[in-house]
Amino acid sequence: MVFFIVIYVVCALYMVLNFKYDLQMFQQNSYRLDRYWRWLKPNIMNAWRLTDAACFLLLFATQLIDFRLASLFVGIVAVVKTIMILRVKYKKPLVFTKRVWRLYSVILILSLGAVISTAIATWGKYYGIYAGAELTLGLIFLLSVFSWIILMIAHIILIPVEKHIQQSYINDARRILKSMPDLKIIGITGSYGKTSTKHYLTRILGEEYDVLMTPGSFNTPMGVVRTIREYMKPYNQIFVCEMGAKQKGDIKEICDIVHPTMGIVTAVGPMHLESFKTIENVRDTKFELVDDLPSSGCAVINNDFPQCADRVVTNTRCLRYGITNPNGCDYIAKDIRYGASGTKFLVVGPDDLQFEVETRLLGECNVSDLLAAIVIALNMGMSPDKIKYAVSTIEQVEHRLSIKTTPGGVTILDDAFNSNPSGSKMAIDVLSQFKEGKRIIVTPGMIELGAEQFNLNEQFGRQIGEHLDVAIIVGEYNREAITKGINATDFHKSNLYEVASFNEAQSVLAKILKKGDAVLYENDLPDTFK
Repeated sequence: MVFFIVIYVVCALYMVLNFKYDLQMFQQNSYRLDRYWRWLKPNIMNAWRLTDAACFLLLFATQLIDFRLASLFVGIVAVVKTIMILRVKYKKPLVFTKRVWRLYSVILILSLGAVISTAIATWGKYYGIYAGAELTLGLIFLLSVFSWIILMIAHIILIPVEKHIQQSYINDARRILKSMPDLKIIGITGSYGKTSTKHYLTRILGEEYDVLMTPGSFNTPMGVVRTIREYMKPYNQIFVCEMGAKQKGDIKEICDIVHPTMGIVTAVGPMHLESFKTIENVRDTKFELVDDLPSSGCAVINNDFPQCADRVVTNTRCLRYGITNPNGCDYIAKDIRYGASGTKFLVVGPDDLQFEVETRLLGECNVSDLLAAIVIALNMGMSPDKIKYAVSTIEQVEHRLSIKTTPGGVTILDDAFNSNPSGSKMAIDVLSQFKEGKRIIVTPGMIELGAEQFNLNEQFGRQIGEHLDVAIIVGEYNREAITKGINATDFHKSNLYEVASFNEAQSVLAKILKKGDAVLYENDLPDTFK
């Protein structure tokens, strides 16, 4: 009896911990069943679940193995897998928010309730050749195999609860904003560049105003609501609100909460095409911000992207900026010069406006994001001198083409946050300007590009092959596309490394790096990708 109780406890503990991974992936997919299901389908019967399925079958193979021996074996498997769960490290571990605890509680009620009920109902009984203990242990491993179903059921049960809680938070955020009628709200959206622009704009406006921005990647409706409820103070004068989207209506949902009076669209590109399906849907979603602005407001739009340049705006004042497509722009950046200390460029605007700014930042994308912030600052009455000073003090945003030099004389370009076709090309262009040593890229490629995923990563590979010296391709997700692009160039095959993880990439670097080399880290895929 004690033997089976111990086995029960060990296996039940494994089952409980096993749900953490499902919750982690559900959280990384924004608690949305459609996104979670898209991730789950190719992973639905991976090696981990197959092991649990094998344990389930073993428990009922009474003609092949004694039940006590089978129970001991599955108990050992449960112990080993429990240790693995406790020891594994993730790039983005599960954050135990109140919502996660609610989900976990319902999951445990459903799963442990089923196991305990079965154990009580079948204890000491036989069903044909199978003992009740077999049924209970078998149920534990069956629930582990289909843990994702239990997660989905728990989510569906909690939908009314979550809606009620979220609405109460939204109402509280609206109450806070209503109590601050003089607060100016500036929305920022775009396929890429919005986070950098948010930081730059906050720093520039901070010379004259008390500015609050959404921290980190708080660019979802509830992230924005949380910022307002937890960070906003009565003395804040400006709220810089980053607005992210993965499907139509996401930006409108945020606008309905904060009601911005000014807005920036930094880019419209092929990001999140898996959910948007078409570039037109991407454009329409980003322009939900512009469409929500009042007639007394102001939209600042990047004309370097055709989908932005071609979009007519009639509901509010519209200012356009650009670098590569100056036609139709109110503001342009020209005479861009890169040097050891950073970048200098000329800001040219209406009424003979012209002044030079200097920044520590590198790359054309950073110049573009700075220009967007400068346009807003100018139209809020800030002087060019204050803007120039603020721009000169802006620090590099972590993981967005930030640069540093190691004690060993190796230059590190960190562009690991979120790669995209425009940004990756710029990063390669910057790296290609390094001439002293080897120019090395470490990358898993770009994701969420829909039907263009393969083609864009193949083009990315061509750019690597044409401009760089060493390529370390991480993981399997984009390996075929990137290596195809690289191999279409004169790139030396001995300098192409294919590795399974960033740890392996570091091992390769340890062997080949020398003083004067430059390494670009381009993208860092989350745990949902191999």
